[in-house]
Amino acid sequence: MTLSHAHIRTAVETYLARHPHERPHLGRLLDAGALDRPPGIAGRLPFPAQVTCGAIVVDPLGRVLHVLNLVRGRVLAPGGHTELEDESPAKAVLRELHEETGIPPQAVAPWPGYETAPFDIDIREIRDIDTHPGKGDPVHRYVDLRFLFRLHAATEAPVVLRGEQATRVEWRSVDEVTSLTSPSLREKLLKLTHAVEPETANASALICNDRGEYLLHLRDYLPGQIWEPGMWSLLGGGREPQDATLEHTVRRELDEEAGLHIADLTPFGTEEATDDTGATVPIAIYAGRWNGDPRELHLTEGVMLAWFAPYDLHRLRIAPTTSDLVRRHAASHPAGTPRIATQHGTSPDEERRPACPRGTVLNVIGVHLYLERPDGTVLLGLRHPDSAFAPSTWHVLAGHCEQESAVACLVREAREEAGLEIQPRDVELVHVVHHIDRAGDQPRMGLFFRARTWTGEPELREPDKCTQWKFWDPAALPEDLVPYTRVAIEGIRAGRPYSETGWA
Repeated sequence: MTLSHAHIRTAVETYLARHPHERPHLGRLLDAGALDRPPGIAGRLPFPAQVTCGAIVVDPLGRVLHVLNLVRGRVLAPGGHTELEDESPAKAVLRELHEETGIPPQAVAPWPGYETAPFDIDIREIRDIDTHPGKGDPVHRYVDLRFLFRLHAATEAPVVLRGEQATRVEWRSVDEVTSLTSPSLREKLLKLTHAVEPETANASALICNDRGEYLLHLRDYLPGQIWEPGMWSLLGGGREPQDATLEHTVRRELDEEAGLHIADLTPFGTEEATDDTGATVPIAIYAGRWNGDPRELHLTEGVMLAWFAPYDLHRLRIAPTTSDLVRRHAASHPAGTPRIATQHGTSPDEERRPACPRGTVLNVIGVHLYLERPDGTVLLGLRHPDSAFAPSTWHVLAGHCEQESAVACLVREAREEAGLEIQPRDVELVHVVHHIDRAGDQPRMGLFFRARTWTGEPELREPDKCTQWKFWDPAALPEDLVPYTRVAIEGIRAGRPYSETGWA
C-alpha cells in the first residue's frame, strides 16, 4: 500500500477534530480540495502544497530534539518530504528520522494518544534565497505534519547526522522550543502529561466490507465491570507488555476476541473516549477490510458481531465518537462508501437491484483444495480444538469466498494456511457437494478443486486454526473426518461430479 491523498486528508481531519480552533488556518486544505489534486500533495511535485513530516522527539528528561539546518540557517525538527512508497504519514516520519539522525524506529514510541494523529500541523511558505524578481514562482508552500515520539528510557540511541543539510543536533528543554516554526507547538508541548506511559494506550479496529458496512461488537451488559456495557463498539483493547506496537495490540485483540485476522491494517486516526471515571482515554484506530460472515467467527467476549451501514447507526446504542469515526471513514473512502438511505428506508443501489424471487435463500460458498500426491495420498489438516467449526476433526484445506472468484480464493487460502503456491491455470473443479448441517441452517455449496501441480510443502501458517498437516490414503481416511469432506472424497474417487448431504 502506498501513501495517498486519503492518508493526508485523514491526518488533517483527525487533527482538526482535536484542535477545531485551528480550522480557519488549516481548513482551506480541505475546503478548497487541495488534498484531492493529484499527485503533488503527497510527493515532491510543486502543486498547491508539498507535504513534509517532522518528528518531535522527547527524551526521558523532557527535552526535545532539534537539528540545525545548514541551508535554511534555522533549527528544525528532524523530518522531510513524504514519498509515494510510504505506507502512512506516521511511517514516513520514522523513515525520515532514521535517515536524518540515525535514530532507529524501535528506539522511539508514539506518544500515547498520538499513535496515528499528528501532534501539530503547520502551513508555511519558504522563498528561495537565490530567486530573482520576475523569475518563476519564488515561494514554496509546505504542509508540515509533526508526529510526537518518546525516546525509550532504556534505549541508547546516539544521534548520527546523515543528512547533507544538517550540521548539529541539540536536546532543548520545552521552554527553549522557540524555533520549530509552528507558533502553537511550544504551547502544546507545555500541556503534555509526561507521567503517561505508552503501555496505557489502547487500539481498536475499524473494519468495513465492500458493501460499505462496518463491523460492530455488542458488549456485555455488565455495569461497573466493563467499559461501555451493552453498547455497540469496535473490536480492540489495551496494550499489553508483549505488544511491540499498537498494531500488534489490535491484531492480538482481534485474534483473542473473535479469531479474526485482517491482512492489511492501516492507521486511521485517534478516538477520544471517556472511561467510567470520566478520564479521557486515547484509542488508536486501525482500518481494515473484511468480507466474511460475523456469525462464522468464534466470539469470546461480548454478545455478538454484526454489520451496520453508517445510516443505521442512529438506531444503535453507540458512543458518539465511534459513530463519528465510522462516518468519517466512509466519507473519506469512496470505494467503500455506504449507500445513502432514501426516505423509504432503502438505498438507491437497493432500489435498482432486482429483487430476489420469493423464497430465495442465500447459500454460503466454500472453496476446498483436493491435493493428491503421485502416490495417491490426499492432504488433510487437523483443526484446532478451539475451532468454532469441527474442532479436533480432519478436513481438507478450505475457506469461504470473499469478494473474489472461487479460484482466487483457493490460491489465497493455500498460501495463507499452508504456504503452498498454486497457479490458477493448474487447478480444475472435480466435485461439488451441496450440504446442510441441520434442518433450518443456511445451506452451503462446497467446491472441490484439484491442483495438478504446486510449489512447496504444507506448513502450519495458521496454528490457531490447524495443528497438523498429513497426507492420508483415501482408502483409509481417519474416523474423525468432516462428514461432507468424506462424501466429496468418495465422489471424486468414483468420478462423480456432484453430491448432496444433510438434506432430508
